Amino acid sequence: MKILAAVLAALVVLLQFSLWLGKGGWLRVWDLDRQVQAQKDQNAKVQKRNVALDAEVRDLKQGLEAVEERARFELGMVKQDEVFFQVVGPRQAAEPKPALEPRPAVERRGQAEKKP
Repeated sequence: MKILAAVLAALVVLLQFSLWLGKGGWLRVWDLDRQVQAQKDQNAKVQKRNVALDAEVRDLKQGLEAVEERARFELGMVKQDEVFFQVVGPRQAAEPKPALEPRPAVERRGQAEKKP
């Protein structure tokens, strides 16, 4: 009877080992689930960017307003007979920088003494 109990206990331990640590075990499933979730998050970000780019391409193909807007903001272009005013904010008072003080002369060793 003791031998049968020991064999059954060893079998349970062996099955638990393969369930938790073996190939296709719970740890591997947990790791793969985490990787799938990370990939889904990345796919969602890329999908949002693709939708925005698709809308921009459609707008550029169909209307001239988007082309004009890009020319104005990115290239700084203006229409013919149009006057461009640039408003500049007030300058902040610059603090005067202190003048550099002259460095004291350094005596060099080995020079001949000064002759009067």
